Amino acid sequence: MTVHHNIPASLLIGLSHFIVYLKTQFNIIWGFPEEHFVRGNHGEGLNKGYPRGWGLLSIFHNMTSSFSPLLSSPLLSSPLLSSPLLSSPLLSSPLLSSPLLSSRLVSSPLQVFRSGEGMGIRLDSASAFPGAVISPHYDSLLVKVIASGKDMSTAAAKMHRALSEFRVRGVKTNIPFLQNVLSNHQFLHSTVDTQFIDENQNLFVMKPVQNRAQKLLHYLGHVMVNGPTTPIPVKAKPSSIDPVIPTVPMGDPSLGFRDVLLREGPEGFAKAVRAHPGLLLMDTTFRDAHQSLLATRVRTHDLKKIAPYVSHNFNNLFSLENWGGATFDVAMRFLYECPWKRLQELRTLVPNVPFQMLLRGANAVGYTNYPDNAVFKFCEVAKENGMDIFRVFDSLNYLPNMILGMEAAGRAGGVVEAAISYTGDVSDPMRQKYSLAYYVKLTEELMKAGTHVLCIKDMAGLLKPESSRILISALRDRYPDVPIHVHTHDTAGAGVAAMLACAEAGADVVDVAVDSMAGMTSQPSMGAMVACTKGTKLDTGSGSGGQVVCPRSKIVGDLAQFMVQNNLTREECLRWLSPLSPPHSPPSQVLKSLPRIEGRPGATLPPLDFDALEAGLRLLHGDDITEEDVMSAAMYPKVFQEYKEFTGSFGPVDCLSTRLFLDGPKIAEEFQVEIERGKTLHIKALAVGDLNKTGQRGVFFELNGQLRSVLVKDNVAMKEMKFHPKALKSVRGQVGAPMPGKVIEVKVEPGQKVEKGQPLCVLSAMKMETVVNSPLTGVVTVIHVNTDNSLEGDDLILEITAEE
Repeated sequence: MTVHHNIPASLLIGLSHFIVYLKTQFNIIWGFPEEHFVRGNHGEGLNKGYPRGWGLLSIFHNMTSSFSPLLSSPLLSSPLLSSPLLSSPLLSSPLLSSPLLSSRLVSSPLQVFRSGEGMGIRLDSASAFPGAVISPHYDSLLVKVIASGKDMSTAAAKMHRALSEFRVRGVKTNIPFLQNVLSNHQFLHSTVDTQFIDENQNLFVMKPVQNRAQKLLHYLGHVMVNGPTTPIPVKAKPSSIDPVIPTVPMGDPSLGFRDVLLREGPEGFAKAVRAHPGLLLMDTTFRDAHQSLLATRVRTHDLKKIAPYVSHNFNNLFSLENWGGATFDVAMRFLYECPWKRLQELRTLVPNVPFQMLLRGANAVGYTNYPDNAVFKFCEVAKENGMDIFRVFDSLNYLPNMILGMEAAGRAGGVVEAAISYTGDVSDPMRQKYSLAYYVKLTEELMKAGTHVLCIKDMAGLLKPESSRILISALRDRYPDVPIHVHTHDTAGAGVAAMLACAEAGADVVDVAVDSMAGMTSQPSMGAMVACTKGTKLDTGSGSGGQVVCPRSKIVGDLAQFMVQNNLTREECLRWLSPLSPPHSPPSQVLKSLPRIEGRPGATLPPLDFDALEAGLRLLHGDDITEEDVMSAAMYPKVFQEYKEFTGSFGPVDCLSTRLFLDGPKIAEEFQVEIERGKTLHIKALAVGDLNKTGQRGVFFELNGQLRSVLVKDNVAMKEMKFHPKALKSVRGQVGAPMPGKVIEVKVEPGQKVEKGQPLCVLSAMKMETVVNSPLTGVVTVIHVNTDNSLEGDDLILEITAEE
C-alpha cells in the first residue's frame, strides 16, 4: 500500500463532490480536490477520465493493523488506482462492541439495509442486502455513495442527508464518523492537512444509532417465542379489545387546586383546603389502587390514555396520587419504563390537579437507607419534574426518619403531608400501646416539625366508624387550622363507612379509587363516597365515577415466605435463622450479637457523590444520562442497571400497547406503534420459524412494507441444549475470548496466583496466535476451557478472584 505525504496543505481547497464508502468500521478518512492530481506528484494517469471538481472521501479498514500508525497517513492510495473515478471498494466488518479498538470479531447477518437516495446522490451497490452474512475475516463492500453539488457546502449537505437516511442494522458502520467529518468546520472550509484527525479527536465521539424499530421487533419476537418478560400476578389474559377512551373537550381544562398551590404556595394551599366547603377526595387509581390490587403493574401507556379525561372531569380533586411507593422501582424492574418519564408525561397531560406521591421518610422510595443528601436531592428532582404533595411516612412512626423526609420535601418546595401510620383500635380502652394519647402526642411532634397537612395512614384497613370519630375529633379539636387527610384500605369492607365517619368528624380529605379499581385491598369506592355525600354539607361536587408495600412490610413478607419454604415455627426460626442464610431483610431479633446501628442509619452514611455516580453511568451507558437517571441509580443501582441493559436490547417497549407488551402480536396481526411524535411504525407479524441448532427461532415481520426478521433464543429449548457460558462484562474477574478461535494452550491452573498482564491462555484465530492476558491481579478460581476447545467471541475462559 502506497502512502503519499507530499500533498501541500495549501492545495486542500473546496470539494464539490464526495465519494463515500460505507463500511462497518474504519481506520482513516481523507478528502482532497481534483487539483491534487494535476499539481501533485502523483502523475497525470491518476486523473485520467475523472471529471474536474470531483473529490474523494474514503474510509478503509485494516482488520489486523493497529489504528494509530494510520492516523498520520494523509492518503491510502493503492485501492484508488483500480478505478478511473478514484473509487475503492466499500469495506465493512462486523465489529459489534465498543470501544472500537477492542471490539470482538464475529460473523453477523445484515439484519436491515435501507439506502439514502435523492437528487445529487449516486449509489454504487455491492453485497449489501438483508440476510447477508458479514464475515470477520475480510472487509465487505456495502455501497459506494457519491454526492455532487455546486459547491463544497451543498455537496456536504446532500451527503449528510443521504447518510442520515441509511438504515444498516446488524453491524456497526462508519456513518456516525462520516457525519462528524461532514459537520466539521475545518473540513468544510478545506483547511485540513495531514494532522486533521490527530487534531480533531472529537470526530471519534460518535452518537450511537437508536435502532428502535429493530429492537422493538426483537422484543415482540422474544414475547412470541418465550412469553411475557414480566411476572403477571393474575392468570387472566389481556383483552383483545382495546378500551374505549372517553372524549375530551377542546381547550384547556378548568382550574383546580394546583392553580391555588402555584399561586399561593404550600401554606396558602393548606389554608384553601381547610376553608373548602364539602369533602375533598384524593384519587389513588394511578398508584396505590393498582399497587394494592395488581402488584403495581399498570403502565404509563394506559395512564396517559385516560389522563386528559381526568384533567377535564376531576379538576376539583384534592390531588391525584400517581407516584412514589412501589411504583418507582416496579416501573424499571417489571415494566421497563422510566418512572421519571411517567411523572413528566402525566404532568403535561394533567396541569391543573396536584400530584401526590408516597415518600418513605429517610428511605425515600427504596427499601434501604440512603445518605441524607440523596433524599434531599431526590425530593428536589421530583419537585422539578412536577410533583406537588409529598406524603411522608414511616411504618413504625419513627420520628427521625419522618422528619428527615419532611425536611427534604419542604426544602424542595413541596407540600409536606406528614402521615401517622395507624394501628390498634383507639375505641378499645383495653388496648393501651397505641392509644388516643399516643396519636395525639405524635401529631404534636409532627406539627412542630412543620407539616402543612396531617395524614392518618390506615395501611391495614383497621379504622372503624367509632374509632374514626374518636381519633379525628380529638385531632380537629386540638388543631383546628390544619387540614386532615385520611387514608385507608377497604380490606374488611368497612372503608366507606369509616371514611364517612372521618369526614363527619372534621377530616378535609379522604382517599378513594375509581370504582373498577376500588374495594378489597384497594381504597374505598369513589362512586360510593360521592353518592353518600351528595346533597349534604360534605358534598364532594364530583360525578360518580392489601398488600401495602413499605420497607418493613416487605420484611414481614420476606420472612413469612422464608419460614413457609423451610417449614419453620417461630421458635425454630429464631434458633436456626442465622445458619439458614435468611433473606436480606431479617428482623432485629435474629441479629443477636451481630453489629447493629444505633439511631437513624442515614445520619452516619457519607454523602453520596453525585458527580462520581454520573461519571460512572456515562462510562457505562453513554452521554445521554440525565439528572433523573442519576437519581434512579442512586435509589436502585442494580435495578437501574438491568433496566438500561433491557432497553438497550429491546428499545422503548413503553411505546407498545399493554396487550402487545404482555402477549405479543398474533400471526398475521397488523398494528401501529408510535415511537415518538410524528414517527409511527406499521408492523405485521408474519411467522415464527423452526428451532435451529443453536436454540434460536427466526421471527418474521413486515415493517413499513419491508420484510424484517429477528433471531430469538427459545428459552425452553436452550435448557435442553448445552452451550458454553459467556463472560459477563459486569463481573470483573470473568475472562472471555477476545475473538473466535481454538484453545492452543492453557498456561495457568485453578488456585494459582496471577499478576495483571500475565498470560493465561493462547488462542489460534485467523491463522494467528492470540495471547489472552489477565486483566487483574488475583487467584484463578475456575477454568472453563481445555486444549482444542473451539470458542466463540466472549466465551468464558476462566474466572479470577481479585486480590484484596
